[in-house]
Amino acid sequence: MSETVEALVLDLLEFVASGERSYADVIEVWRTSCPRLPVWEEANERKLIARERVNGKEMIRLTPEGAAALKARVT
Repeated sequence: MSETVEALVLDLLEFVASGERSYADVIEVWRTSCPRLPVWEEANERKLIARERVNGKEMIRLTPEGAAALKARVT
């Protein structure tokens, strides 16, 4: 994976970790059709984020792997 995509995946993780994020909100900001910037797809494939239904609304959460990747970036 390119350094650009890796940096953007970590930015996505920060975005998700910064507050309650619905699937619609996250996908609006982070989904791309550019095959060279598969940020959303990469985060999903690496199981760094997960969908979770909360009060009937689909939310995006960090997985333990995603939290660890974000923590490793900070330290």
